[in-house]
Amino acid sequence: MRDKILTNATELFLNYGFKSVTMDDLANKIGISKKTIYQHFDNKTKLVEATTLYIFDLISQGIDCICALDKNPIEEIYQIKKFVMEHLKDEKSSPQYQLQKYYPKIFETLKAKQFSVMKKCITNNLERGVAAGLYRETLNVNFISRIYFSSMLALKDKELFHDKDFSMTMLMDNYLEYHLRGICTPKGLEILTKHINKI
Repeated sequence: MRDKILTNATELFLNYGFKSVTMDDLANKIGISKKTIYQHFDNKTKLVEATTLYIFDLISQGIDCICALDKNPIEEIYQIKKFVMEHLKDEKSSPQYQLQKYYPKIFETLKAKQFSVMKKCITNNLERGVAAGLYRETLNVNFISRIYFSSMLALKDKELFHDKDFSMTMLMDNYLEYHLRGICTPKGLEILTKHINKI
């Protein structure tokens, strides 16, 4: 039952936002009483916390699986983006923005976990790209992995990038091209151009 509550809560929160969804909405969707939800989660904050960790674990495992495929680093970045976008429903409801605004402690915990996973993943991607001659040898990997992470967070700032002007897909595609054009060698740029032309 706990897993059923979590999967349904995940779907509702990602579609409508952490603030908008009530315990009544969740109980109605599953067809159970609110009392049943409260047997597993003391309050909505505990449910939001469990849901964010559930989504985080799901996405982290998916990213690990993609990295294990050992694709070329440029293709790998795009595949990770596609996977994350599918699982976050293109972030229609700005869940990260709502989490930061209404549940700041949970947001900070999640951000630290995300940084740890993303830093490892991006560091590995950058090192492999340099070794393969796709990224410039002179890259400061520690610096770029942090810039990459902070830029990803900035893209989710709805005051900077309002929904009316920017879709999340458009932001991600533009940012990835911007990131890769800054670090690719001529050989890497050839692969990047082919990939962009395929999209």
